[in-house]
Amino acid sequence: MKYDLEERCAVFAEKVIGLCKRAPKNTIVTPIISQLVRSGTSIGANYMEANGASSKRDFNNKACICRKECRETKYWLRILAKTEEGLTTECRELWAEAHELTLIFSKIVEKSK
Repeated sequence: MKYDLEERCAVFAEKVIGLCKRAPKNTIVTPIISQLVRSGTSIGANYMEANGASSKRDFNNKACICRKECRETKYWLRILAKTEEGLTTECRELWAEAHELTLIFSKIVEKSK
């Protein structure tokens, strides 16, 4: 089976959106959800852009953004898990996937220099 990082990022984004749909909407959680959706979906979007990059430098820049968005997503998942205890397990599972993606993009950035 061919490894498809684009697909993995898209599935991750879909799971983040699903989690956020189930989260309660209130003055504390709503801004967290907004940030989480932005960062969690940005990973795949930036990777798609990286794969269409016009140069090695452009590719590296987009891969760095992917890594940055992974880290931000981990932060928002942690905050959401503490804010809404009913979502803790799912947040932890998504955090683990975001961490793996961080490691993958870190390796891509390292090798593309």
